[in-house]
Amino acid sequence: MFDFQQYLGFILFLTVLTIGFWLMIFLVGFVHYWLGGAIIELIKEKKAKRDQEQAS
Repeated sequence: MFDFQQYLGFILFLTVLTIGFWLMIFLVGFVHYWLGGAIIELIKEKKAKRDQEQAS
């Protein structure tokens, strides 16, 4: 059957795998949030510059 060492190795493998999976999900979400905010700010800056040029 399984030795205690093999059981600990399997548990360690699953722990590392799940930590990596959740870290990947977190980072993907964070990068999308970051890029979305940067794009929105860029659009706002371009719109403000265009409005300022039209007002002058």
